[in-house]
Amino acid sequence: MSATLNPHPAPVQSPPPVVTPAPPKRSKWLYFVILALVAGGCWTAYKYFPQTKADPASSAPSAGGSAQVRSAKVVSGPIDRTLRLSGVTAAKDFAAMLAPMMRGPDAGRALVLIDLAKSGTLIKKGQLVAQIDAQSIQDHLDDVKAQVIQADADIRKRKAEQATATEDMRQSIRNAKADWDKAKLDAGASEIRTPVDAEILKLASEEAEATYNQLASDIKNREIADRAEIRILEITKERQVRHQGRHDADVVKFTMRAPIDGLVVMESIFRGGEMAQIQLGDQVSPGQPFMKIVNPARMQMEATSNQVDSEEMRIGQAVSLQFDAFPGLSLPGKVQSLGALGVGGWRQNYYIRNVAVRVAILGSDPRLIPDLSTSGDIVVEHKDNAVLLPLGSIFSKDGKELVFVKRGEKWEPREVKLGLRNGTHGAVLSGVDAGDEVALDNPTPKPEVIASN
Repeated sequence: MSATLNPHPAPVQSPPPVVTPAPPKRSKWLYFVILALVAGGCWTAYKYFPQTKADPASSAPSAGGSAQVRSAKVVSGPIDRTLRLSGVTAAKDFAAMLAPMMRGPDAGRALVLIDLAKSGTLIKKGQLVAQIDAQSIQDHLDDVKAQVIQADADIRKRKAEQATATEDMRQSIRNAKADWDKAKLDAGASEIRTPVDAEILKLASEEAEATYNQLASDIKNREIADRAEIRILEITKERQVRHQGRHDADVVKFTMRAPIDGLVVMESIFRGGEMAQIQLGDQVSPGQPFMKIVNPARMQMEATSNQVDSEEMRIGQAVSLQFDAFPGLSLPGKVQSLGALGVGGWRQNYYIRNVAVRVAILGSDPRLIPDLSTSGDIVVEHKDNAVLLPLGSIFSKDGKELVFVKRGEKWEPREVKLGLRNGTHGAVLSGVDAGDEVALDNPTPKPEVIASN
């Protein structure tokens, strides 16, 4: 049986519909305002921002447009053909200052510089340029001098002891001689002795004679031994004297003076992970060069040249020298020596051969010091009063060299022949004269006409 609480339920009403409000309508004036702002921005950008303009030089010049063509004048004067060398300056006359080489067991002793001339200073011959700390050597030298004195005292002492021992032996020999003489006298009276006593006296005489002979031979051997012992002591003393002499010479060498007049140039050493010049307080090794005294009035350039260029070089050729550290400095020079053989490089440059060239610097300048990077132009060919044409004005057509000479407002092409050339100009044999104006740009560009430089 089922039970129903509400057999007749009331109908349920549906919820009211949700009404979405319609979006507001935009005003037409808003679109006009936005459009006006965009137009104003475009006009401002066009008015005030820089505009890209056409480059008049990039446009092709017309046949008669001579104002757009670069030009140069043909001049007359000397011309040289040169070869370029690169190298460094070096001194022809110099004296290398080396740390002294000590002999014997002290050869590896550390040497510390306690006085040093400043690099770049001019000094005179005999002036002190370097001083090495000699205190340890001086202390050792005092010990060696004491050993020399002790060795001399040992010799005198041993001689005195040997003299005493020798005199004692000689006294023993004299006693033995007396005993032998007495024994002989006793043996001479054997007629009045019994045969037994006579035999005893005879044996005593023989024994005394043997004792004397033995002592006489011993003293000769003793004298030889004494002389050998004294010689050993004398050799010991001589060794100490020589040791003292070595250190006396070392102490003198620790004070170094300039052998010539010149400029002080310091060598470089590896210090603190990088190369640096030697300075006061540095430690140097025996035989190590630490300073050069150079004559700045006699300098040279040391360079190398490839084998092809070296064939045109001759001893005595003029050279114009320039220095990278001093752009305004130029000095004359001449080729002093040429290497006889080409020298190869290392690894990948092994098959490249270079020839050593030395150039004597004829001029002088206070700024001229060793190890300056230098370039030199060797004059291998020279001509005076030549008509000089810039190489930039030469063009090529059908294997011929052409230039464009200005005639009025037009450019007239001409064939030219050149002789001697350098890096910028050529000596004209025919085609143009001094004073002509030639074009550096092609005034009538055509595919078959190209720049030949």
